Amino acid sequence: MKLSSPIHVLKSQAKALKKSQSISMSEALNKIAMREGHSSWSLLQSKNSQMLPTSYCEILDFFNEGDLVLIGARPNMGKTSFTIGLFVQAIQRKRAPNYYFTLSEVQRDVAGRIAIYDESIGNLNEHLGYIGVDYSNDINADYVIERTKATIDKESIIVIDYLQMLDEKRTNPPLQEQVEKLKKYAKDTGCIIIFISQVKRELENRLDKKPTLSDIRLPNPLDLKFINKIMLLYREGSEPKEVSVIFHRPKEYEFKVLWDREKIKFS
Repeated sequence: MKLSSPIHVLKSQAKALKKSQSISMSEALNKIAMREGHSSWSLLQSKNSQMLPTSYCEILDFFNEGDLVLIGARPNMGKTSFTIGLFVQAIQRKRAPNYYFTLSEVQRDVAGRIAIYDESIGNLNEHLGYIGVDYSNDINADYVIERTKATIDKESIIVIDYLQMLDEKRTNPPLQEQVEKLKKYAKDTGCIIIFISQVKRELENRLDKKPTLSDIRLPNPLDLKFINKIMLLYREGSEPKEVSVIFHRPKEYEFKVLWDREKIKFS
């Protein structure tokens, strides 16, 4: 069944409905879905290929409340820059606080990467209250929850860089346990949690270097069923001006985004 409007328009209509009728966002989305001929928003999403994004600026609107998202790639494919670009888009909307937790970068580097997309965010003046960057060595699921629970909202984005480093410290709980806890937190609060993920280096030795689910690097056990959406990035060589975004969940799907190698940013 063809939708009456694109997904981002339907979501805007749901937000207006939420405000006018003083109902929750999930109730508003379900009402919009029923108007479109589906019993729920999740069913509408699953049955309409039109819901899949076709450009970089449509990806955020493809995420649902409570989603866990994985964005992975081999080294130097741009996975961190790609994710920071989405993070900046969320900040620019000024709808809810957004948080970036990193175990692999320092504050100066994160600020520099953010400034590539929007210099004003680096000053924090215009966007005060909509961004938090944390680079503590103590980052794990409990730490993330404790630092965000007072201000988290349904439209908040939390980025964790990297997934594989969450249980690198022996004192931290197992990765599976942490992801389950974050899954519940996302579901209870409606926030969206994005994990940046490493991919196995053995992929470099294959003829077909496009990453698949089996290439996601998991030094410690993790059932990927807890991840709602999985995107793996791929580009051939260092010169191409496009990068393939390969969805492996909720369905296999691929499109390309523009890559500026000199500025190290996507558009």
